[in-house]
Amino acid sequence: MQSQNRFFDDLARVANGAVGALSGVRSDIEARFRDQLERVLAGMDVVSREEFEAVKAMAAKARAEQEELQRRVAALESQLAGDGKTPATPRQRKAKTD
Repeated sequence: MQSQNRFFDDLARVANGAVGALSGVRSDIEARFRDQLERVLAGMDVVSREEFEAVKAMAAKARAEQEELQRRVAALESQLAGDGKTPATPRQRKAKTD
């Protein structure tokens, strides 16, 4: 009876040792995989999320400014087409009011 308990105790110790060894191997494999992935990504021309968001914001601002300029040009063109005259510059408008 005593030898049977001893056998199970030894078996439990071996199993615990195997689980400990496997967890160590697992963490080692994860670390190596992470290092390899970082090397691959570093070799590629990939931007960070922050850089992408900054460029995206700049593009949106530039698009809004371009649309505003298109509206202004269209308004000036319609003003030219309606009057047949060139629009007054700010200096000319000031001279008329003086």
